[in-house]
Amino acid sequence: MRHLLLLLLCLHPLLAAEKPITLWPDGAPGALGKSPKDIPTLTPYVPAKPSGAAMLLIPGGSYSGIYEGQAEPFALWLNEHGLTVFVLRYRLGSAGYRYPAQLQDAVEAMFQIRGNAEKWKIDPKRIGAMGFSAGGHLVSTLINRPEDGMLEGRDYNISSRPDLAILCYPVISMITKTHATSRKMLIGDSPTEKLVRQTSSELQVKPGLPPVFLWHTLEDKMVPVEHAQLYAAALHANGVPHELHLYQHGDHGTGLIGTEHPWFADLVFWLKAHQFVR
Repeated sequence: MRHLLLLLLCLHPLLAAEKPITLWPDGAPGALGKSPKDIPTLTPYVPAKPSGAAMLLIPGGSYSGIYEGQAEPFALWLNEHGLTVFVLRYRLGSAGYRYPAQLQDAVEAMFQIRGNAEKWKIDPKRIGAMGFSAGGHLVSTLINRPEDGMLEGRDYNISSRPDLAILCYPVISMITKTHATSRKMLIGDSPTEKLVRQTSSELQVKPGLPPVFLWHTLEDKMVPVEHAQLYAAALHANGVPHELHLYQHGDHGTGLIGTEHPWFADLVFWLKAHQFVR
């Protein structure tokens, strides 16, 4: 029944993407060219009945691609719950971009969303970020170390840190049971020890971070469940409010739109507790 409702939602004429916004109109910092792969974008999805809350949605793809199955379908699902959604298509390692280019795009996205809150009719204190797999790593980096994505000399008079974060089967560590493709695409073949630690999100948690909803499956064969467990342990050690949901069954990508999975209801319950969903 759920997949039928979601199919109808995807066909709803009032819930469609607006024109993508070019994130850097004058060219991204350190751009390697002027083709689409060098031009990150932010695509807004405005719900029929907005709640005033918003979500930056970051698909995964091992930092080598953008997995579209984690983009528009989830934007429309979040729209159904009243959230205004902005899908980020960021620069990739497969196009020659290494850390912190991806974080620069995420920071700029948050800066633009919060800076234009009045235009989008959203509450600047209710803007979250949600990421899948490598996109989950990017969200964790966005809350841990947004300063790495800030441009020197620019006046960041608006916070680029989300008010909450949702990490779905995320890549976390560049040290423990690493996801080889994500690691290579983000920090290259011969990163310094400093860079490895800097991009291992379990080592970068600090007190005062926003609340985090984190979920993974024990049978994930692509990104080991230890990634979520390491991050949750770091959140706990630093007193950061969080929920960790480990589901027994399911491989990487379990719970995509069109499938029944308890994480949908668990997330909505959590979002209601944080006044993101009515």
